[in-house]
Amino acid sequence: MLEVRNITGGYAPETPVIRSVSLDVNAHEIVGLIGMNGAGKSTILKHVLGLLEPFEGEILLEGGSLSTDPLKFRSRISYIPEQPRLYEELTLWEHLELTKLVYRLEEAVFSERVKRLLDVFRLADKVDEFPNTFSKGMQQKVMILCAFVAAPDLLIVDEPFVGLDPLAIQSLLELLIEMKREGHGILLSTHILATAERYCDRFVMVNAGQVALRGTVSQMQEQSGLPGATLEEMFNHVVSGGAVR
Repeated sequence: MLEVRNITGGYAPETPVIRSVSLDVNAHEIVGLIGMNGAGKSTILKHVLGLLEPFEGEILLEGGSLSTDPLKFRSRISYIPEQPRLYEELTLWEHLELTKLVYRLEEAVFSERVKRLLDVFRLADKVDEFPNTFSKGMQQKVMILCAFVAAPDLLIVDEPFVGLDPLAIQSLLELLIEMKREGHGILLSTHILATAERYCDRFVMVNAGQVALRGTVSQMQEQSGLPGATLEEMFNHVVSGGAVR
């Protein structure tokens, strides 16, 4: 589904933030993107989303690129950012309506999804209110609702658990599993390694702008020379400068 091929990028060609990064996300799987603050995770996501253009390499979604067909490329992605991005002048319902228009959703599909999601995240009584008055956690729920209402091929999720209450976190995880089961691909960036290890199928561990480990837990154990290690133990090994194969 998503192919990131040897991209080098960032904000200035003379000082790239990421170097020769490759990863892929297939249908029916959740891929965890993990690394320390400043490792390059957000820069990778910005390139996938088309907010930055790589200096080298290419990014393909279902074989097409942003440059060849930008509308088709963007219509197949939804995004949950770490920090909510909302329109001050729009109500919660108007945010959802805008999502329907942007993704050209049929009314019946939109109505079914919205009703369920509003119930799941307990926001049905807030639809006529302005999300800029909500708490951080409630604003994050609005971003989650918009992403899942769109439900395109690829979902990109950047630190989605920050500010969410435990019930909302569990609801989000259940929705991610459901999307995976239905054939969507999910690229999940998170610092919560225990949750990532439990729910992700594969991982891409980034350190200092490069991919240090990749694959399933067992594959990364082999790469790091740490048989039986947890994801957190391998993470600590990599960021401490430990050798990898």
